[in-house]
Amino acid sequence: MGRLIVIEGLDGAGKRTLTDGLCAALAADGASTARLAFPRYDDDVHAELARDALYGRLGDLSASVHGMAVLFALDRRAAIPTITGLLAAHDVVIVDRYVASNAAYNAARLHQDAAGEVVAWVRELEIDRFGLPVPDLQLLLQVPREVAAERALGRSLTETGRDRDAYESDDALQARTGAVYAQLAATSWLSGWEVVDGTARVDATALAVRITRA
Repeated sequence: MGRLIVIEGLDGAGKRTLTDGLCAALAADGASTARLAFPRYDDDVHAELARDALYGRLGDLSASVHGMAVLFALDRRAAIPTITGLLAAHDVVIVDRYVASNAAYNAARLHQDAAGEVVAWVRELEIDRFGLPVPDLQLLLQVPREVAAERALGRSLTETGRDRDAYESDDALQARTGAVYAQLAATSWLSGWEVVDGTARVDATALAVRITRA
């Protein structure tokens, strides 16, 4: 089975760019790679409903922290056959957002930290109940909230269909989420973590070596 590597971070942290760099570096080293990104807004009905809620198209659904968390979790549950198939066929599978996103954002929404109720609940739901594969390594792409917000805003202005949703446009929520992410990484939640400085140019080649040898 291949290694499951997860990239986490705030909206606008640069996760897609890091995924591109890692895939290229791993391929250059002879490793077969695959990539997946959550939420799968265009491929799963649960993610589609979550997106509609985040843009205010489903009444007060977005106000329910646990309701939104379940939708995002069901998107990943539906992807289990895809994830396991990719792991069976490739050396490394890189996932942009995974279970820790649900934990961090919803803890932040409830003003809890990584030791709070909702983080434990997300783990029980997605790992214990749904049986999602546990990551081999999680990378926290860490950038200041202001930098991530500026990038997310720039993306919304230049890319069609990338308007900021209710989570992305809430600066206070993003700040709290970043704090929870840091706590999850510090406590090795679910698996080992590595914190990557997203404000500097990431050496994808060196990072790829560490991933394959960890």
